[in-house]
Formats: sequence, C-alpha cells, structure tokens
Amino acid sequence: MSFHLHKFPLLSRSGVMERLIAEASEEGEEKCSICLPDIPGGAKTFELVAKFCYGVKLELTASNVVYLRCAAEHLEMTEEYGEGNLITKTETFLNQVVLRNWKDSLRALQTCDDIISYDDELNLTKRCIESLAMKASTDPNLSGWPIMEYGGPMQSPGGSVLWNGISTGARVKNTSSDWWYEDASTLSFPRYKRLIAVMESRGIRQDIIAGSLTFYAKKYLPGLNRCQGATDTNSSTCVAPVALEAPPSEEDQKLLLEEIDRLLPIQKGLVPTNFLFGLLQTALILRVSPSYISNFEKRIGMQLDQATLEDLLIPNFFCSMETLYNVDCVQQILEHFLAMDQITGGASPSLVDDGHITASPSLTPVTLVAKLIDGYLAEVASDVNLKLPKFQTLAASVPDYARHLDDGLYRAVDIYLKSHPWLSESEKEQLCQLMDCQKLSLEACTHAAQNERLPLRIVVQILFFEQLQLRTSITGCLLVSDNLDGSRQSELAGATERGWASTTRENQVLKVGMDNMRTRVSELEKECSNMKQEIERLGRVKSFTWGNVSKRFGFKLKSRMCSAQEGSISNQNTESRKNEKLKDRQGQHKKNST
Repeated sequence: MSFHLHKFPLLSRSGVMERLIAEASEEGEEKCSICLPDIPGGAKTFELVAKFCYGVKLELTASNVVYLRCAAEHLEMTEEYGEGNLITKTETFLNQVVLRNWKDSLRALQTCDDIISYDDELNLTKRCIESLAMKASTDPNLSGWPIMEYGGPMQSPGGSVLWNGISTGARVKNTSSDWWYEDASTLSFPRYKRLIAVMESRGIRQDIIAGSLTFYAKKYLPGLNRCQGATDTNSSTCVAPVALEAPPSEEDQKLLLEEIDRLLPIQKGLVPTNFLFGLLQTALILRVSPSYISNFEKRIGMQLDQATLEDLLIPNFFCSMETLYNVDCVQQILEHFLAMDQITGGASPSLVDDGHITASPSLTPVTLVAKLIDGYLAEVASDVNLKLPKFQTLAASVPDYARHLDDGLYRAVDIYLKSHPWLSESEKEQLCQLMDCQKLSLEACTHAAQNERLPLRIVVQILFFEQLQLRTSITGCLLVSDNLDGSRQSELAGATERGWASTTRENQVLKVGMDNMRTRVSELEKECSNMKQEIERLGRVKSFTWGNVSKRFGFKLKSRMCSAQEGSISNQNTESRKNEKLKDRQGQHKKNST
C-alpha cells in the first residue's frame, strides 16, 4: 500500500524517517520513495502514525496501542524529535488506562501475537500477563470494587450502581472465583500457558487453576463440552464453555491434550472424575503417546472412588479389540488405585486377637470401588467376546476385605454364565470360586440354591451355608428371649433389695433421733444441778438460810425441775411409740415379702 506524504512532518517526528529521507535525497531524485516492509501492524498502523505526524489527534484504544507502541519504537519516535512524541503517548496510555483494566489488558495481550520480534525488548506481553494475573488472583469481593467490564455500568466505592452520577442503591452481585475463565480461554494457548504460570507463581489456589484448565480444554477439545457439575465448593454456578465454529485439527488437539496433562495439578479431588475420563477417551481416540494415556489412568486411579458406572464404560475405539468396552483400561485404573491406597495406608485392614478382620473408617474408598467394579463386571459380563481369564483377573483384583457381601459379584457371575453357556463344568467351577459363599446374603443364597446354571458342588456349598445362617439366626432369637427373661427376674430381685434398703435407712434415722434425745436430757440435768449449787453458794455469802432461799426460790426451782422431769418423761413416751410403729412396719413388710 502506498502513501503520498510530505517529508517534513515525518522527519520531524521520526529518526528512521529522517535518515531514510536523507539517503533518498542524496541520490538526487525529485520524488523520494521509501519502502517500510517491516512496520509493526502493517499499513493500517502506519496510517495512524502518519496522522500523528501531521498533528491529527489519535484515538488510542486497547486494540491499537500495542501496534502503535511497536511502530513508534521501530521508527525511533522519541522525545529528541519532539515533545510528547508517540512513544511517550503510547506508554502513558498503556500504564494509566490499559493495564489498569481487565478487558483492556486482555485485548492488548491478544494483539501481542503479531509483534513477537519486539516482545523481548518492550516486554508488552509480560506486562499484560502480569496485569491479568494480578487481577485474577485478587478476590474482587474483598476490596469492595467489582471487576470493571469494558463499557459496563459505573459503580460507586460502596458498590452501588451509578446512573448519571446518582446512586441507585442497587448492589453489585458478588463475583465468584471463575469469573475470568471465559475471558482467559480466548487467548492462544502459548499466551494462556504463560498466564497460568504467572498465576501459580503468585500463589493462586490450585483448584482455581484446575477449573480454568478444565474450561479451556472443554472449549477446544470436542467431546468435553459436558457441564462439569457442582465440584467447586467456592462456585455455586456451572460455567459452560462457548462452542467454537471451527474446531482445531487433530494434531492441534493432540498437542493441547499433552499440554493439559502437564499443567493439571496432581492432587485428588481438584479435577472432576468424569472430566478425567473424558480426557482419557479423547487421548484414546487421538492415539496420543502411551505415556500420556498412562498419566490419565493414574490420575483417575487416585480418585476412582468418586467415579460412577457410566464413567467406567469406556468403549473400544479400535477394530482390533474384540470386546465392546475397554476392560484393559479399567484394569490399569484399578491397579493404580490399589497401589496408591497401599501407599497411603488406607487399604490395610486391622486384625484383632481372634484373627478376624475388622473394618476401619479408611476402608470406605475401597468398599466404594469394590461395589463399582462389581457393577462394572455385571455390565460387561453380557459381552460374548469377553474372555474368561480377563473377567477373572478383574474380579480377583479387588481385595477380599473390600467386599462386605458378595451379592454384586454373584450377580456378575450369574450374568456371565448366562451369556456364555458353552463353558465347561471345570470353567464354571473355576469362575464360581471367585465368590465366597459365606458372604452371600440370605436372599442371594435362596436365589443361588435354585440357579440351574451353577455347578452342583457350588449349590451344595451354598445350601450348607444357608442352613448355617438360618441356624445362627434362630439361635440369636433364642438368646434374645433368654436375656429378656433374665432381665425380668433381675428387676424383681432389685425391687426387693431396694425395699430392704429403704427400711434400713429409716431405722438408722430413728436411732439417730433417740441418741439426740438422750443427749438433750443429760444436758438439762446438768443445768439443774448447776443452778442448785449456785443458789447454795449465794445463801452462804449473804447469810441466808436454806428455808428463806426455798421460800424465795423454791417455786421457781421446783417448776424447773418438774418441767425437766416432765420433758424427760414425754421424750421417753415418744421413743416408745416410735419403736412400736417401727416393729409394726417391719412385721407388715415381712408378710408382704412372703
């Protein structure tokens, strides 16, 4: 594209243009022709630069500021060629406007793919990524300011929406931690990978990183666009990626799948199990390296107890495989789970003194996996192409202590026998040896005793243990009835003992009352004798005769002595009446007990 421009506006602002125009003028040509093949942003950006040189006011935006900054650097539009030159203007706009806003930083970063040659010198990509990482790793609910969307409504510092500068009182909704997932997924994978790396260096939570990677993978990998479900405890909504008009090529999908495997955190529960199964199926379809398939199997094995039966039903995508479902893959996943459980010590049962295995709370994941595998065996047992050794290997991989009951395994064996009627008697007995007849419930034993597909020897064993279970149940009922009778007799004996104890306590109370009464009588007698001695002493001192004293004090002394004697007599009568009542009560109690 050609531009017909004047020399002086250009050379007055650009050092490169000044040199090129000087070189062209030395050749003596009237018309100066300059070629600029490497201008960043192409002809559209150079047109904006030319307008700036002519003094036209530029409209800087997040979409053109990166190109203009690189073009200004390429043309050496520094302050030496004029105050407020293009380098200064673009740098000011970047720092004060673009890098302070999430949407503007994102748009500026998206334009950095075309200026790779200037990226190392100007660090534009790094600055945009650091701005995005800082905003994504900061909780907007803590600061009170919501994320300012490009062109969105203005908010006050208190968080209320402003309309024409007036607060409406409406509060902005709290922003969840996944608000940036969709925006980040618009980046090319190299830029997105750098953004994730910077976020991890800033200490952002691993579950947020895993959620963003899940969203990105679902957007660019077909077959992974199912809604993840409520797996993030910090997010109450399910974010669904937007479908692409043109999906990436198989080679790009394969490279993306390998990079996702490298970036996903290796921690149980951070990534949904159904998403990991989706990655595994996609890896099998795209025929990625076996090492990556093994990595996905290990990730699933870490949290196999969180899987469902639908997740395990992985179809075979190769014509060379005879079975309908990929049983080998499930076998590998189960082995990884058991190996991890052994390392963590969760699958080791505890033994008591009598040699029986007791379940511990840590056996819960193993029990869940055992039920899951039994259900999977029942589902794949109807496949006529499933060989007996493969079925036996998968069923025997589950530890014996993981199955509290073998009803699920019996159901799978029964379906396999029904779908494979050509098995010999020895093969049937070998298959039925997977079950423990002692761990079948009474309903399963009743069904198995009438099952014509089972070998006769197995039926006899099941009948024996069924009778043993019935005998045990009857014995337990008899023991319960005996315990009830014994408890009634013990209650009667306890009532009799409680009656005697109450009578003994009453006798003790009466005895204590009589002792207190005797003590009081003795105290009164002592008081009377002391008073008599005091009166005699006073009579001798004042030369009074005993007759005069008796005339003056005789009535009072006599009354006191009489009252004391009457009190003692009344107390004795009260004691005799209480003793008679106590004897009558004891006699009546003996009659009742007999």
